[in-house]
Amino acid sequence: MEEYGSILIKLLAGFTGLWAMTRMLGKKEISALTPFDFISAVILGDLVGNTIYEPEKSVLLLFTLAVWTVLSIIFEKVTQRVRKLRKPLEGEPEILIRDGKIDLTRLRKNNLDFEQLRMMLRAKDTFSVNEVAYAIYETNGSLSILKKPQFEPATREELDIAPPRTRLPRSLVESGTVQKTTLASIGQDEAWLRMMLREQGHPDLNSVAYAEISEDGELTVIPATEQKTRPGEY
Repeated sequence: MEEYGSILIKLLAGFTGLWAMTRMLGKKEISALTPFDFISAVILGDLVGNTIYEPEKSVLLLFTLAVWTVLSIIFEKVTQRVRKLRKPLEGEPEILIRDGKIDLTRLRKNNLDFEQLRMMLRAKDTFSVNEVAYAIYETNGSLSILKKPQFEPATREELDIAPPRTRLPRSLVESGTVQKTTLASIGQDEAWLRMMLREQGHPDLNSVAYAEISEDGELTVIPATEQKTRPGEY
């Protein structure tokens, strides 16, 4: 039992330490991680994993987390505040397509081929290199593109159409639970909500996984269980 207690304590310490480290380093999407961020996370997970099941390394877990956290914070602050060091430490974005022309030298420098470039363009809803004016290969491995003017979608301003007021929809039901605060904020009650749901074929709240209302009063309902399709239907 002592061994299980020791593992439990170290797991709690590791969980708390990793949570604190994440909070101190700030929020970052997975797609925004640099190669160094990814490798750092893998190494940190390996260090924590190796110390959890070693009885004689109880103190080492906290020491490992503390040292790695300090090093990560120092690295983050240095790259943010000392601009001269940002390029050698993190690299810099590379322009792969300039004025509609592919820079073959930079493409090879970044170990990319045409198929990989086309795949990254397709991820940006661009299926032809001819549509691209500029393509920048970011330090996190993503591709940012600027299309040629003739391939850019028209905006409401260009079409002289007044843009509608944009507001977030409001959640009314989540997993069968009525969001009474939201109902009160729109001046309605649960009886009104049930009536609206019945009109859309949902007499029971348990049959509703999620329901939201737009600013225009349009109710969107997602059933708790999907309707089964007949053979041959899609």
